[in-house]
Amino acid sequence: MKSPVLLALMLLVSGPAVAQDGWHVTATDIDPAQYYGVTVANGMLGLVSSPEPLKTRDVVLNGAYDRYGRGRVSNILKGFNFADMNLDIDGERVHRGNVHGFTQTLDLRAAQLTTTFTVRDKAEVRYTVMALRHLPYSALILFEVTARKDVTITPYNLIQAPDILRDVRNFYAEINRPHARIPLMTSVAESPTGRLTVAATTSFIFDGERPDVAHEEWDAGMHFLKFTRRLKAGETFSFAVVGSETSSAQFDDPQNEAERLTIFAALEGTDRLLARHRAAWEDLWRSDIRIEGDAEAQRDVRLALYHLYSFAREGTAFSLSPMGLSGLGYNGHVFWDTELWMYPPLLMLHPEIARSLLEYRFERLDAARLNAFSHGFAGAMFPWESAASGMEETPVWALTGPFEHHITSEVGWAFWKYFQVTGDNDFLRDRAYPVLREVADFWVSRVERDADGYHIRNVVAADEYAENVDDNAFTNAGAILTLRYAAQAARLLGATPDPRWEAVADSVVILRFDDGVTREHATYAGETIKQADVNLLAYPFDLITDEATIRKDLAYYERVMDPRGPAMGPAVLSVLYNRLGEPEKAYALFLRGYQPNRVPPFGVLAETAGGTNPYFATGAGGMLQAVLAGFGGLDISDEGITRRDTPLPPGWKRLTITGVGPDRRVFTK
Repeated sequence: MKSPVLLALMLLVSGPAVAQDGWHVTATDIDPAQYYGVTVANGMLGLVSSPEPLKTRDVVLNGAYDRYGRGRVSNILKGFNFADMNLDIDGERVHRGNVHGFTQTLDLRAAQLTTTFTVRDKAEVRYTVMALRHLPYSALILFEVTARKDVTITPYNLIQAPDILRDVRNFYAEINRPHARIPLMTSVAESPTGRLTVAATTSFIFDGERPDVAHEEWDAGMHFLKFTRRLKAGETFSFAVVGSETSSAQFDDPQNEAERLTIFAALEGTDRLLARHRAAWEDLWRSDIRIEGDAEAQRDVRLALYHLYSFAREGTAFSLSPMGLSGLGYNGHVFWDTELWMYPPLLMLHPEIARSLLEYRFERLDAARLNAFSHGFAGAMFPWESAASGMEETPVWALTGPFEHHITSEVGWAFWKYFQVTGDNDFLRDRAYPVLREVADFWVSRVERDADGYHIRNVVAADEYAENVDDNAFTNAGAILTLRYAAQAARLLGATPDPRWEAVADSVVILRFDDGVTREHATYAGETIKQADVNLLAYPFDLITDEATIRKDLAYYERVMDPRGPAMGPAVLSVLYNRLGEPEKAYALFLRGYQPNRVPPFGVLAETAGGTNPYFATGAGGMLQAVLAGFGGLDISDEGITRRDTPLPPGWKRLTITGVGPDRRVFTK
């Protein structure tokens, strides 16, 4: 018998509920050659879907890095795949060739992916995968088989080791208690260099009749639990699999911890697991964006929000990579993508999650100090690509590592923005000011003085087509802002700011062409740019506020922005055009910033139009800023989160943003 909670959740993702309600994304007619999966994640574990029945493509564990593969730098690890299943029906293995009606539905509200199909004329199968929100290292699979005729079924749960893990050891035990027997299957391995130990454990959960479970080891890289049951026509059999994955990046003893967590989850049972998972996501969705009049935009915006919520969590010191927990893209490293693009929507809607991203940087402040020292500067110089240690992880061949210094300003800017939103004076004293002081000292040591002011020479611009240039507008603007923020923070805390901070800030040059257009860098002459650079001075930096200059800069740089560039550029332009009272133009740019980047079958976002590297959480962050700061008019300043009077795009009847800021306000227009 199915439990009441399990039955309710299964009904939630079946039948009419899959309609275009803004909460469900359904894939049918799936082509494995054109399949880009969705991720169910909880900020720690990411499980990426597969077009193959009962399979998961990847399992990613946040914070677990080792040196292998690309660039002789740390890469995020692909973990044990503990969510794979096999199913035999009357001795025949289920595979794509003998199933029909294969459908996958992502339920955004419940953060679960349900796959349904029929095996020949014998049985209907439904399985639902979720990364449990309240248990950061655990996932749950609900499995249901309904017989169309008398059949014998043999379900398997597999743990498989990816090729990168070495010295794989497999274990099996059974925990016996008068009220429960828990089969426990575990795999343990070392990361490529042996730096980390990774462990995964799974168990079956049976709410009613418990069949005899057998364990078999296929080889060192894979073993499985299985059972066999006879079903009569019309009979349904349900069970669940719970699994946990940990590493020595999180625990001193990952094997025992994975086993303990799995035992805990198994004895909680499906009802309690599902209820707590759903409650955690209901709390997350108290902060939501509701669009009336544009069903497609509503679904796409919710899908973007879902991914940011899935990839981060409160109470950690982990940050976000451009691809979140959707795979191994960009080695799982942390870039400016976090602070400038993904962080602002989280700060507005869930500042408690945004704080985790800041804690990641704060814990690596010493590494940033060493990075500055190594390059002959004072203060802290944050790395362009960061992983576990906070040292530079950019491959040597990329000049962004030693020269893309604007990242240091974005880190300081993010700390100040958190203080503006929350007004948390303890945070200002213990976190924001220590970081801003080091950032300011870095820029004082980094600038060079000439007769016309202070210059910042030899950098890679935010427009990364511009390498080793002088006086990049965005880099210089970030230095100005963070120098001023450091001085302001000092005064709020009753300290005396270093007088050099504001003296330098007041004299850092921002170059302009003769017609008043802001010049991207000292030698810029109108060439194609990769992404927004100058326009970022108007949003989100708010350093350029003069409407005439904003319009000139928009007109100039929109025409030279590479249409094959990343998704964030059009999003910034969208915000600015909307703030200038041009909602039609803003809406066109909003769509241009993400629609060409959607890939089948779920419409997840790639980095660029025609790209194949989803999920690009950075692009989702930009798109959400176009809604929140553009159409929604939300703004962050010393007054906290306020709202500008900006217009809605054509066709949008109403925009409601709920759960804004620490007091969870509601804004409607």
